[in-house]
Amino acid sequence: MQYRKPRLIRYALSAAIATALAPAIAAAQDAPAQPPAQTAPAERQTEPSTLDTVVVSGTAAGGVRKLEASFNIVTANAEQIKQANPKSTADLLKISPGMWPESTGGQTGANIEIAGFPGGGDAPYFSTLLMGSPLYGMPTLSFFETTSMFRLDDTVEAVEILQGGPSVVFADGQMGASANFFLKTGTEEPSGSVGLTYGNEGLWRLDGFAGFKVAEGWYGSIGGFWRESDGVRDPQFKADKGGQLTATLAHDFDRGNLTLYARYLNDKNQFITPIPVIQRGRDSFSAYPGFDPLKDTYYSNAIRRVHLPSYPNGGKDADLADGRGADVVFVGGNFDYAFDSGWSISDRFLYTEGDMDTSALFSGNNPATLQDMLYTSGTPGGFQLPAGSATANYVGGGAVPLDQSVIQQGWWHIHKHLKAFNNDFRLSKDLFEGNTLTVGLYVNHYSMSDKWSLGNQMLMTNEPNATPITVSYADGGQVYQRTDGQGFADFGGFHIAQFGSATNTALYLSDSWRIGKWLLDLSGRLENQDAKNNVCNLVNIDLDNDPLTLYNNSVPVCDGTFSRIHYDKTHPTWTAGANYAFTDRMSAYGRVNTGAHFLDFDNGIRGTTNGDFPPMHKIRNYEAGFKYQSPLLYADISAYRRVFSGLQYQPTDGLGSPTGERQIYGSESWGVNFIGVLTPIDNLRLQLVGNYLDGEYTDYDACFPYTDINGNAACAPIEGRQLQRQPKFRAMFTPSYRFELAWGDITPYVTYTYVGDHTQDQSALQQLGSYHTIDFGITTNVGENWQFNLRGTNMTNELGLTESNSRIFGSATTAGGVLLARPMEGREVNFQAKYSW
Repeated sequence: MQYRKPRLIRYALSAAIATALAPAIAAAQDAPAQPPAQTAPAERQTEPSTLDTVVVSGTAAGGVRKLEASFNIVTANAEQIKQANPKSTADLLKISPGMWPESTGGQTGANIEIAGFPGGGDAPYFSTLLMGSPLYGMPTLSFFETTSMFRLDDTVEAVEILQGGPSVVFADGQMGASANFFLKTGTEEPSGSVGLTYGNEGLWRLDGFAGFKVAEGWYGSIGGFWRESDGVRDPQFKADKGGQLTATLAHDFDRGNLTLYARYLNDKNQFITPIPVIQRGRDSFSAYPGFDPLKDTYYSNAIRRVHLPSYPNGGKDADLADGRGADVVFVGGNFDYAFDSGWSISDRFLYTEGDMDTSALFSGNNPATLQDMLYTSGTPGGFQLPAGSATANYVGGGAVPLDQSVIQQGWWHIHKHLKAFNNDFRLSKDLFEGNTLTVGLYVNHYSMSDKWSLGNQMLMTNEPNATPITVSYADGGQVYQRTDGQGFADFGGFHIAQFGSATNTALYLSDSWRIGKWLLDLSGRLENQDAKNNVCNLVNIDLDNDPLTLYNNSVPVCDGTFSRIHYDKTHPTWTAGANYAFTDRMSAYGRVNTGAHFLDFDNGIRGTTNGDFPPMHKIRNYEAGFKYQSPLLYADISAYRRVFSGLQYQPTDGLGSPTGERQIYGSESWGVNFIGVLTPIDNLRLQLVGNYLDGEYTDYDACFPYTDINGNAACAPIEGRQLQRQPKFRAMFTPSYRFELAWGDITPYVTYTYVGDHTQDQSALQQLGSYHTIDFGITTNVGENWQFNLRGTNMTNELGLTESNSRIFGSATTAGGVLLARPMEGREVNFQAKYSW
């Protein structure tokens, strides 16, 4: 191995192409392998050859050209990330075909689906990496997925999104997909940028970055962002508020480099709750009376601040404005060095610590009139009070009419304190010409400390910016308080304290061998997860010892004892790939791998008794691909077959509490991912990103037991049903044209996106339909320093759903076709002015 290879790791993705040449996604294959110290500001560079891009994710040492990569990987540099106009970190994943981020929940808390991986919510098969290190030890927990602790800004240089294949061996051994983000570092000549953005949703955002030389061979950088926004769905307080600060210090050796970095994120974000829509048939959705599905929300100042007496150890004041936020510190470093005789070492470490709290509304039953909620027998969630006995008032005063539409929403608060330290050390040796052997040791020690208060049903008006309602009633000469003074009708639910700690240790071995036009690799990994979780045991009590206050007469609280669960599992994974380069612009590859998903603190470990843990999720993945590039056409096509076993279904009640026994099943799928760019004439680009998926559930001939939306016991077969939450077909088409002028250039582009039929859960009884959107952008470069961007999303105000009520299994509609669902946000336009040097 030559000593310059580690330098490629740092610089492979360092520069961006000219704004005009990167409309959104497919150009996401571009990044030149040259140090930023020798280049102009990133926005002003020229477009490199796409298949010559050097990628490092999924490789053992030094990286490989994309032409020779025998796996599915998509790259984007800083400018391409911005032109994709992602609403969140998770939303950026749409640039990779087969990735399906459901970002309708806001800036954080996305559900991330990967074609052929039957996730069904959260992000169990996705990891976020920073400079090659995973942000946390598990890819997901309840109320947490790793994109929630990462924000995009001008300190991000590039991203590599890797699906399957070699990811089962390296880093955290993710068998699904990972996004590896690279930070900008300092430059020989001072460089940087400052940008101001205004958005029509009340967004103000300031971005900045500066790179500089500290001393000979030493380079520093600092940057970040601050922003606040009312949100497209205005909650009457700031929907998003906070910022991020990142700094790096890099040193170049003759035979390697060292990069140290630190990042602090403090950001609060509205976690968007489903709202009512009307469903007619399988693929027709419309507005519910009084609700604009594109911009309305239940959140309001009236329900913003509450006291939750059900919170463990004495109750807690909570604020919806805290949302699903992050207050997290990251400190990490990368070291690469090459010795004589073909030896080299590489080490990456990252320390993470902070809070990932959630204060949010969670859906329960569908809305009803106050009359039915108070008196009508059989109304889901209804009080069933004696006829005419109740008094209902708005909090703040005023009687509530009986024909008022009302709803109960769960006002939940989750405190989550996370810590993690991981280190990945690799030793490589060039055994002979073209053959490199790498041995690595990965260790990740991490913990979580949680307190949950789930349930907490608040009665409120079923209207935008809702108002809470109090209810009392008279019976037998006594006056009973059916709600408290805040509108809470029930503090039952799930109120736990838990502490978990775990260590993942993995030893891996990888050999790559170049034989003429062939590049072969074979890798294996043996990993152990040793996890302990301590969960408080619950006992039902009357919080105030008053039988007349019905809302808190049976509240499960910690009784001072703990259940201690120990999970210790070792599992091997492996992958083998072969790539053949027909020419310097055409190649084909094949790959096979196995993969496994360890249990996490909240899914599989908590709640297990007597060591009777559910099986691991396991996959057998087969894929083949073809890549081609010419001045006219760029094409990257891959096909796969994925077979899963060990999937588990846990029945829950309407409040999300687990009920009944787990069911174990599997899935099988095949599909095609495609990226293509056609350049018929200079400056015109026609770009297509798409995927087709044919996936279904297997290995379960019975039916899943569940409780339907009306509270009735039911059962639904799943064998042969479409994989939940994953569209069979998704495509994005982006035409763009660059106009070159004497003072600079202008590039307008439009992105048309089509999302095919998708369903809510394994039963496929709740269809979510299909939809299409139109986004646009205009990027203008003026002179050497100024850039102006005008961008918009969902310009036609399309009503499209990504999910319905996730706490309801089966059909979630009631009389009149009422459905609680998460539609996309309506039209959003922002303008940025940016100065670079």
